[in-house]
Amino acid sequence: MAVYLDVAPDLLRWAVERAGWDEQTALQRFPQLDDWTAGIRQPTLKQLEKFAHATHAPFGQLFLPEPPIEPLPVPDLRTFKDAAVRRPSADLLDTIYLCQERQDWYRDFAPENGLDPVGYIGSVSIEDAPAKVAHRMHVLLGDANPGHAVPVGWSAMFRWLVDRIEASGALVMVSGVVGANTHRVLDPGEFRGFALADEIAPLVYVNGADTKAAQIFTLIHEFAHLWLGGSALSDANVAERSVNTTERWCNDVAAEFLVPVDLLRAEYRGDASPEALDELARQFSVSTLVVLRRIADAGFLAWADFRARYIDEERRVLAKLAEARETGGGGNYYNTQPLRLSRQFARSVIESTHEGSTRYRDAYQLLGLTKHSTFEGLADQLGAR
Repeated sequence: MAVYLDVAPDLLRWAVERAGWDEQTALQRFPQLDDWTAGIRQPTLKQLEKFAHATHAPFGQLFLPEPPIEPLPVPDLRTFKDAAVRRPSADLLDTIYLCQERQDWYRDFAPENGLDPVGYIGSVSIEDAPAKVAHRMHVLLGDANPGHAVPVGWSAMFRWLVDRIEASGALVMVSGVVGANTHRVLDPGEFRGFALADEIAPLVYVNGADTKAAQIFTLIHEFAHLWLGGSALSDANVAERSVNTTERWCNDVAAEFLVPVDLLRAEYRGDASPEALDELARQFSVSTLVVLRRIADAGFLAWADFRARYIDEERRVLAKLAEARETGGGGNYYNTQPLRLSRQFARSVIESTHEGSTRYRDAYQLLGLTKHSTFEGLADQLGAR
């Protein structure tokens, strides 16, 4: 005999909204949903379990008298046209919770293994000039000659920056999905990244579903948040002048780090054609969108003109990326996984597990793995023994 359950309609609507579904998607997945929310009929136990699984809603919360309030566990500095951002999705919440779980583990691991606190966390304030902070970042990362002593190309530049930031003591995780679930793709329109500041286990997360060029800007933007010593969910956007002073400062630091304005002035020849933007982008290993923003910052382009040019340039960049995707192939699992997990974090978990300090079951959960063979394959890739 089927068991029918009484669920408040507002809880069903809450789960749908939390999943990020529109009405059409919800009804395609669950044609009975209108009847459930109208009180015409009730879902069976199996139907509700399937609904909770599909919407990533905790099953027990569907029996509350009213929808729970789920505040973001980090300060939300995002804005959209100066308005507050809508309710966070289940994908975003679960990603933050997973990163906090990993950070908690590493916070215990680090001091037990002789790792010192990270000195630059909270070492600056927004009163410090962005150019000076950007210079300090370059010195820390071992690049005293910005704009020239870095790898060429977005992917090479991004990998180099991730490796250098991890060497400085921060964990960097880059993924476009929730955990290891490739069916839960993160939306760059909701967030581009976040920072979890901590003196022992600082962490930067970059939404890997975004374009590679955008990821570079986000990475340095979130790195700047660590220097300020504050956790934040951000919308690192090179095209916006955020109403939030902290976000604006982090954007300015990231822009100056990637394309120092004095160096741009020396290289700029008054030509902002697509071909000239491409050449400058290759020189600095950044997006043409960042170059265009720096041309405006240098006073060569009025802000209103920049915004108009930015829209056209963004269309061109997206068209080129779409063309590249059509001819590109997939990546090797063991090459991409260390970037998703943080190379330093994954190696630490594996070594701790091999030593017997961490249980295999806990390690699999932290790393998002299910098979021992995959665990050992990742260990071989990282040289973690």
